[in-house]
Amino acid sequence: MKIAAYNYRDFDEAKYFDKFGEEYGAEIVVCREAPNAENAYLARGCAGVSVITTEISEELIRIWTELGVRHISTRTIGYDHINLEAARKYGMTVSNVTYSTGSVADYTVMMILMALRRMKMILRRADGQDYSLKGSIGREIGNLTIGVVGTGKIGEHVIRNLNGFGCKILASDPFEKESVRKYATYVTKEELFRQSDVITFHTPALPETYHMVNKETLKEMKDGVVLINAARGSIIDTDVLIEALESQKVGAAALDVVENELGIFYGDYKYQVIGHRQMSILKDMPNVLFSPHMAFYTEQAVSDMVEHSIASIVTEGKGGVSKTRVI
Repeated sequence: MKIAAYNYRDFDEAKYFDKFGEEYGAEIVVCREAPNAENAYLARGCAGVSVITTEISEELIRIWTELGVRHISTRTIGYDHINLEAARKYGMTVSNVTYSTGSVADYTVMMILMALRRMKMILRRADGQDYSLKGSIGREIGNLTIGVVGTGKIGEHVIRNLNGFGCKILASDPFEKESVRKYATYVTKEELFRQSDVITFHTPALPETYHMVNKETLKEMKDGVVLINAARGSIIDTDVLIEALESQKVGAAALDVVENELGIFYGDYKYQVIGHRQMSILKDMPNVLFSPHMAFYTEQAVSDMVEHSIASIVTEGKGGVSKTRVI
């Protein structure tokens, strides 16, 4: 069985494609570039294609369908970069992957601690040999209330990690879990917004989560609230966030994702204008930690992503149903 792997990375993914391709009996057709109309032909004769967070348009889906491809597997949890309506139109199966929840959960706690301890400012000062104390005082997490929006696998792992710090933990999710109740108190989203000193988001990009943080919901939050987002950029209205940071309604933010990041993250643009004004503003704010969608990026997670993408395509190719099938 042949699988076309787009955005194939030699420096981290190659060894796992070799390992799991052999383990699952799949021949991997390698393409180091993002999929487009010009290189789509590489998938001819393949049971499926493995992609990452690059735009998968109707045109691409149509071409792949004509080439005999029946499955698009994204090596990510999120799948909002894939045109699902077009996939349904052409009868294309779409699946995502799961990976080590510790990757994002550990990174989230790191971001919370760095934001509370003003680490961006401290490191910038130290680079200039400014070792003064003024303006660098931080807060201890054990004295605060942390709100976790979304208690799926990653959100729950974040809560378990936070439990050891002695902070009060609030949780909000339409589907409450008994395992979470051991460490956190479920409240409504509105109550969580009102009570929390720090709010971290772990929800998918859905119509109901779009701009969950907006002018109205920010009014419900404490003055100086700290916002953490390692989920999806669309959860936060970026223009509103910038205004709230400038007015100090939001005391600090730690962002691993941002709206309209597609096509920018994972490329080297140090000598180019990226054309993302909001990103440029946020990066320069002293109270904003900004990273390019890196929370997932551990050896275990990359191994999981490659394995599960291959396994999903092979399972469907043999007539089965992938555990991570989206449509």
